[in-house]
Amino acid sequence: MKSIIDVKNLSFRYKESQEYYDVKGITFHVKRGEWLSIVGHNGSGKSTTVRLIDGLLEAESGEIVIDGQRLTEENVWNIRRQIGMVFQNPDNQFVGATVEDDVAFGLENQGLSRQEMKKRVEEALDLVGMLDFKKREPARLSGGQKQRVAIAGVVALRPAILILDEATSMLDPEGRRELIETVKEIRKDYDMTVISITHDLEEVAMSDRVLVMKKGEIESTSSPRELFSRNDLDQIGLDDPFANQLKHSLSQNGYDLPENYLTESELEDKLWELL
Repeated sequence: MKSIIDVKNLSFRYKESQEYYDVKGITFHVKRGEWLSIVGHNGSGKSTTVRLIDGLLEAESGEIVIDGQRLTEENVWNIRRQIGMVFQNPDNQFVGATVEDDVAFGLENQGLSRQEMKKRVEEALDLVGMLDFKKREPARLSGGQKQRVAIAGVVALRPAILILDEATSMLDPEGRRELIETVKEIRKDYDMTVISITHDLEEVAMSDRVLVMKKGEIESTSSPRELFSRNDLDQIGLDDPFANQLKHSLSQNGYDLPENYLTESELEDKLWELL
């Protein structure tokens, strides 16, 4: 499958006087329609990397190619139209007096007819399960609802790439699960490419591939299953999955279980076999 994002030898530092680089010579690609998670400790360069891809920061060296076009100062605004970004704190993203006004805001600069704008707003809100709240003030929504509206605002613009920068980190477990399911549906319906910066294991588990960053460099690339089989997850800013913890406890109590990572349902099946 063809890449929609190619990053080559990318380097960046926030101050020229710094001796160290915040992002140092990284190279990776993202396939069209893929869900890529980027994980690592705070300060490892994850958010800086996606801000470089989105053109919010300018690289010191290296190149970024989005859908065949090299990102430059001249075309940054055109390329940014292909990318939608949802940040950690939804309160910082609201500009409209009502939910529907907020979702419509980004469309107003696209020269669409009122009818087409209304259609896109309703479709996007319906997709994230927020159509019944369209007249509501954003301030009256829960954290999870605010993030779903933020995603609707991005989806209405029909970008090819959706970037979630710690978008689930301020939500409770139920809100996180709902948001991940919403993104899963959007990706399927719109064939969207997703990049998520996250510490959330459920979000990582949904992805096709995981990039681990450490001190501005790419430490490894693997599938979620391969990642969860590692015994140093705490060293890269992740908790041990519940299934791993349970399997370890059962193994210590005499259950003969395989060493490789098992999902919760696979672990359940294995236990039924042993009974």
